[in-house]
Amino acid sequence: QVQLVESGGGSVQAGGSLRLSCVRSRDTTCRYDMSWYRQAPGKEREFVSGIDVFGSATFADSVKDRFTLFQNNSANTLYLQMNSLKPEDTAMYYCKIDKEYTGGWCLPKDYWGQGTQVTVSS
Repeated sequence: QVQLVESGGGSVQAGGSLRLSCVRSRDTTCRYDMSWYRQAPGKEREFVSGIDVFGSATFADSVKDRFTLFQNNSANTLYLQMNSLKPEDTAMYYCKIDKEYTGGWCLPKDYWGQGTQVTVSS
């Protein structure tokens, strides 16, 4: 059963924009810290951006001032808005649960989605 589903990836020219979505299942009153990671072929998975239960977001130096996180909690969805994209941003992007505060039927910590591919051409 799919619990985290990423979408919104695709191919775009440098300087363009994409909006990635991460849709959570089982989300009723669950509260999470969540994040986006990315991984390019031959590279280790790296942190991109994260958001905590207070709505405070952090960003890797490589994407700060270009990427933005926002949520629609009623739709159980976390978004990553990516602007001014660079070829170096090309990677598979993954959504994950960093921390869960309620338990029960909520998604567990360290649960990963299957990823969505982002390709930026120069």
